[in-house]
Amino acid sequence: IESGIFMPLDDLLQKYAPNLMKLIPIAAWETASYEGKIYGIPEFLKSPSRRATYIRTDLLEKTGLQAPKTVDEFLNVLRAFKKLGVETPYQMRENFKYADIVLGAFDVLPYKDQFELVDGQVVPKFFDSENMQKALEVYKTMYEEGLIPKEFATISSTDFTKSIDAGKPGIWSQNAAGMPGYRANVKLAVPDAQIDIIPSPKGPEGKGGYFFYSPVVRTFYINKNVEEERAAEIVKFFDWMVTPEAEEFFTFGVEGDTYTKDAGGAVSYKFPETKEQQEEEGWRSGTLWAVHDSTYNKLRLELNEDGQATLDAFDNVLSQEGLSGIGFYPELSTFSKYPDLAAPQPDVGPKLVIDHMVRMIYGKEPISDWPKVVEEYKAKGGDEIVKEATERWNNKQGAVMIDRE
Repeated sequence: IESGIFMPLDDLLQKYAPNLMKLIPIAAWETASYEGKIYGIPEFLKSPSRRATYIRTDLLEKTGLQAPKTVDEFLNVLRAFKKLGVETPYQMRENFKYADIVLGAFDVLPYKDQFELVDGQVVPKFFDSENMQKALEVYKTMYEEGLIPKEFATISSTDFTKSIDAGKPGIWSQNAAGMPGYRANVKLAVPDAQIDIIPSPKGPEGKGGYFFYSPVVRTFYINKNVEEERAAEIVKFFDWMVTPEAEEFFTFGVEGDTYTKDAGGAVSYKFPETKEQQEEEGWRSGTLWAVHDSTYNKLRLELNEDGQATLDAFDNVLSQEGLSGIGFYPELSTFSKYPDLAAPQPDVGPKLVIDHMVRMIYGKEPISDWPKVVEEYKAKGGDEIVKEATERWNNKQGAVMIDRE
């Protein structure tokens, strides 16, 4: 955009994309804008709260306890799971990725869209030393009591998924849209398993859940050399993608081929069975469906009980939790200057921060030294990051509050 490769789309969108202008959240348009002009059409999220706390309800019933509402109750449920012989009361993963339930409860997630305004400065939430130390004490308790794997800091994504599919954890964190898959996979290993999504345990300030996702998943740009008439047709095509007709096509395919309708309009969908059919569905409803609300596929989820339970979780659990924060689009330039102080992924904290967290949980460093970690971060370039973040926020230069609209 800075090089002038793409065209501004404001006029085309106003003229040819009434559906997009109505449906796409303001924050999504903001992340696709530069110097007050819209340059991209975003694949968007209307619900920024996507992650959820999963529990083996069949195991919870055996403990005689209720679903945990607080961090203390969460620990007690994990302890009860351990007494039952549950191999992994809470499933961890390296870098605290999908293992940040406690950080969320204390609102100290160390992610790139989790900055906050404190005393006139925009700072990372892990600067809150008091709550960060409380969160680390909880993780240390979980480690010392065997409520998480001893090797929690090195559990890969593959091993994390294998553990869940084998029915080993009592509680874990993952995207809510994956519930039908977890129910199916875990039952293969443990036929009596019952899996549900519950409200995430809250910390002392009444906060809980996971970070709010950026409202943009992908963004589509139009080259400045495209003729105006052709650009208009491209915009119209994207606008069609959010209509009911398009939703039905991208979800189910071609009527008479991959699905049928009865006289009342009810859909009978041929769920893919072969690898080729799965790839076709994934390409059609994923890659090809460029612009739409990617929170979940409502039409597909409505077709069976597990999908309906997923929709219920979004409506009644995830809609009530989650953590807002300030993010930057484009990213802060100081992130590239100090890579060890920048979040390498949207949901992974800076290396310097993660390394200290792990050492403190393993007892290699005192948790009471967290204020020194903040000072180390500042001294190694964090002061420059905070300065740029504050200036961007004050000048409204690509600084976005990621929150519910």
